[in-house]
Amino acid sequence: MLNDLRNENEVLDIFCNLVSIPSPSLKEDKVADWILDFCEKNGINGKRDNYGNIYIHVPATDNSKEPIMLSSHMDVVGDDSPVEIYLDEEGFIHAKGRTLGADDKVGVACALMLAKELAKSAPTLTIPLGEGTNELNNIYPHGGLEITFTRDEETGMSGVEHVEYDKILSKYILVCDADKLGQLQISGASYTNAKITVTGLKGGHSGIDIDDESRFNAAKLLAELLAEFPQGVFYKDETGVITSCNLGAIVAGGIQNSVASIVEKGIKTNDYITEIMKKTSTNIINVLGMASYSIRSASVLREDALKTLMATIVEKFNHKYEGLAKADIVFEVHLPPFERADDDRIERVHTEACRRVGIKNDISSFHAGAETHIYCQHKNSKGETFMPMLLGLADVYNMHSAAEKVDYKTLLKGYEVIKNTFIVFNEE
Repeated sequence: MLNDLRNENEVLDIFCNLVSIPSPSLKEDKVADWILDFCEKNGINGKRDNYGNIYIHVPATDNSKEPIMLSSHMDVVGDDSPVEIYLDEEGFIHAKGRTLGADDKVGVACALMLAKELAKSAPTLTIPLGEGTNELNNIYPHGGLEITFTRDEETGMSGVEHVEYDKILSKYILVCDADKLGQLQISGASYTNAKITVTGLKGGHSGIDIDDESRFNAAKLLAELLAEFPQGVFYKDETGVITSCNLGAIVAGGIQNSVASIVEKGIKTNDYITEIMKKTSTNIINVLGMASYSIRSASVLREDALKTLMATIVEKFNHKYEGLAKADIVFEVHLPPFERADDDRIERVHTEACRRVGIKNDISSFHAGAETHIYCQHKNSKGETFMPMLLGLADVYNMHSAAEKVDYKTLLKGYEVIKNTFIVFNEE
């Protein structure tokens, strides 16, 4: 049955070919070769850049219109073992015993299909008018399509970091990497670590020195300090959670001897926390406690407000325990935020495109990192700052696991969405 569906739906056939080629991060050569071979066979101008990303350009038929770019990544979570795909009775495509790679070969497949249709029909494009209507051939002026397929998104984002931005004509970029059909995610959270350290200035023996009121236990003081910090959602709006703060780990007290014993004995376990606690020292007045937080925010303003609040709490703590204990907080930015733009053109275009194919879109903020976060820090060949959005073109479930699957019907609908998005964009 899957072969019949592939024969009837070219975008599905492209997708199945792509996911059948294993392409773990930094081992994307085979799938890149397949993509370039597809381009050559279909008259599409595609090439590798110096890092091994692929850049595709379908020239404009009307230079008065703006170009637009699609971006997807070629690598997948998993290894380079063979991929055997199958269709279940409910219409989901799986890979036997491993990740499928729908993340992000859904995006690659839809972008390639659009490039092929534009290349073969320029200056004519078949314009779908919605379900239940006839399709019409129209002379279709457009500003050109650019496509970038990146390497290494899943592990280091080194591919998007090495994109040749100064050669890109487009300002608007649709990163086709969300996991639900109809999603348009217009902002995304940063990833910042906050490291907190509390030091007791004296310490001592819990039996001998316990009555000395100047000897404060750093572990207890750390707990007091953390109780003042926010936890969970710090700010949200109509698009979802914008800024959050999460306590990730606490380390304090007499664990040194216990950890040293585990290392010395070479103990292997799935529960090191319990193993450490078996021999943790309790007869010391601790002089050191540490904690780590993750801060995620799609707004620099809100993130700065959260950081200021946390720093103020630390400052008050230090004033209270001056000369007896000390707290420090350090913020480490690992990924900048992808902030919502004032320009709502893509929101309007995507809303209309989804309406034309009979679905309702979902405009939201997402609380994780993606290539959007990198694109928005750079400028195109005209000196314009990129305006990326994260787009969903199929329903993908259980991503990054052996249970990963994709609803093939949503993939077919997703191609209609991206095609109509291109059409509506060029109608404006």
